[in-house]
Amino acid sequence: MSSRAPDRAVEPTGGQRTLALVMATLGFAVNFWAWSLLSPLGPVFVEQGLAEDAAFLVAVPVLIGSIGRILVGALTDRFGGRLMMPTISLLTIVPLLFIGFIGQHSFVTLVIGGFFLGVAGTSFAVGVPYVNSWFPPKSRGTAIGVYGVGMGGTAIAAFTTVPLFEQGDLLPFVITAVALAVYAILALLLMKNAPGWEPQKKDIGHQLLQTASVSLTWQACYLYALSFGGYVAFSVYIPTYLVNAYGLDGADASLRMAGFVIAAVVMRPIGGFLSDKMGAARALVSSSGLVLVAAIVLAFDPPLMPLGTACFLLMAVGLGAGSGATFALIAQTSEPSMVGSITGFVGAAGGLGGFVPPLLLGWMWTELESYTLGIVFLAVCTAIALVIALYVGRARATAPTKGA
Repeated sequence: MSSRAPDRAVEPTGGQRTLALVMATLGFAVNFWAWSLLSPLGPVFVEQGLAEDAAFLVAVPVLIGSIGRILVGALTDRFGGRLMMPTISLLTIVPLLFIGFIGQHSFVTLVIGGFFLGVAGTSFAVGVPYVNSWFPPKSRGTAIGVYGVGMGGTAIAAFTTVPLFEQGDLLPFVITAVALAVYAILALLLMKNAPGWEPQKKDIGHQLLQTASVSLTWQACYLYALSFGGYVAFSVYIPTYLVNAYGLDGADASLRMAGFVIAAVVMRPIGGFLSDKMGAARALVSSSGLVLVAAIVLAFDPPLMPLGTACFLLMAVGLGAGSGATFALIAQTSEPSMVGSITGFVGAAGGLGGFVPPLLLGWMWTELESYTLGIVFLAVCTAIALVIALYVGRARATAPTKGA
């Protein structure tokens, strides 16, 4: 047997769907809040002499959270989001408290804590199949786009982490751990799997191999590596970027990072909504075009005010909308029993897309004292994504997935 969308005999009510979407989105948000804690503290740890560069430190949770999505997506197809989301939340509390009480006092322990903090990033692969199972095909793009608002947990981290840290170096970690514990309890009480949902019974290894054989998996992987990977890369590295390239102080840079995150978060459900109305392919082409324009302008090192800021915000709009449109494409065209597994692969690609650029940008600044080459590389990758969306997106938006 396999997981499947609810049939008409057991159609859920609007209230049930709303509750499921709200709980999934809250879980995504609070776990992303935890996942992003090291990013705004990166410059602080550099100032304290714990690290020479923040890039590696903030990239470690991204890498682990990304790779882990492959397994967590398959597990969600088997055990359901009702069990997996609170489980991920409870597991994340351990590395948070480790970093707060022990890990933040040396580079090695920070890396160890960041490694296990990556568990929080796998939460994304839980919510997509969970939300997908609750909503009919005609509104899945919008619903999954709304779920994507949970990535705004990075904005919570951006706004609150440094001020809390200045009041006490334990505070951001303890407060986030408490939020996760409260959420996990509420999730266990309120979350349910969708009516008609049945667990995937296939061996997980066979399930993953089958997922890898679906062409949609790899097409969506590239699109999401660019859109969400670009969002993650810039959201975690913008503070360092702005400090180095424009001479801002850490607090100002973190606030600007929050503005970037908010713009991307707002656009994610809009990207899903547009995909439901005009098709995922057109939404992907439009969003890629916005990112391409912004990257071309930024490659010429414009002044931060107003042109540079406008380009960063335009890029955030394009990346956020593209993230929503990519998963709308998956929801609209893939077999429901495979959504979790495909989400795991694609979510991993998105996270890995966010892992490499901060390291690359850090190396470029050390060697060249310029980020221009990195922005040019982004523009080239965006042009390729635009071609993929034109070539395969339109067909995939109107045809069922083969081999799923």
